[in-house]
Amino acid sequence: MNWKARLLKMDGLDPVFDDAGGLQWGTLADAAPDAELVFLGMLDGKPCFAPVPDGNETGPPFANPRMWNAMGMLSAADLASYGGARSLVDWHMRHRFCARCGSPTQLAKGGWQRDCGACNAQHFPRTDPVTIMLVEHEGRLLLGRQPRFPARMYSALAGFVEPGETIEEAVAREVHEEAGLRVRDVRYIASQPWPFPSQLMIGCYSVADDDQLTIDKTELDDARWFTREELEAARAAGKEGTDTLLFPQSFAIAHTLVTWWMNKE
Repeated sequence: MNWKARLLKMDGLDPVFDDAGGLQWGTLADAAPDAELVFLGMLDGKPCFAPVPDGNETGPPFANPRMWNAMGMLSAADLASYGGARSLVDWHMRHRFCARCGSPTQLAKGGWQRDCGACNAQHFPRTDPVTIMLVEHEGRLLLGRQPRFPARMYSALAGFVEPGETIEEAVAREVHEEAGLRVRDVRYIASQPWPFPSQLMIGCYSVADDDQLTIDKTELDDARWFTREELEAARAAGKEGTDTLLFPQSFAIAHTLVTWWMNKE
């Protein structure tokens, strides 16, 4: 009963919006005849699919202002649907050839696997763990900004977990590398999938032994300590922010982490 199936419409890896500002869904008839389709799951009793685009994405996704707007417009449910679809179809775009022998691979198990017919290797979608961490020192919070951030936007420091590391070790290493600080008392707060292309953001909290920063300028444009009052003012100012700070946007885990810190006492 193909008429019951839904197809998530996408412009490459970008979402396509309906008139109400949500995700636009079509039917399987909207897919190209030779398109690979991945199964996303069931929604309202209907199977949902997404097409794997031709070609490869070029440039970082957040260089496109449309992507920032999309993240801010979509509901939580639509963000979850789009985020899962984007990660999955992007993985398929980047794994059309076998990493073991270089032969073409074929979609399998509804898009949750790719098989190599030449060497029989099986390839599975991956998720890369990234720590994103709050650092506190005597009632102030450390936030940093990367070159790609809009003006006045600061966020929690973040970095990939390297092979052989624990989450706690990754937090300590990244903070020391980027800001020159030694941290302790690392604990987990929350997590968020981040489909650019396929990270799992692991939100943590830590305490710094001192506040003397040594900023790695290859990683950060700037990093500074913010008081609770400065963060409260930026949050109250909404999307416009204050003269010095834009509060992290609501769709990002940094927003959740900073809000947790502001409310924890």
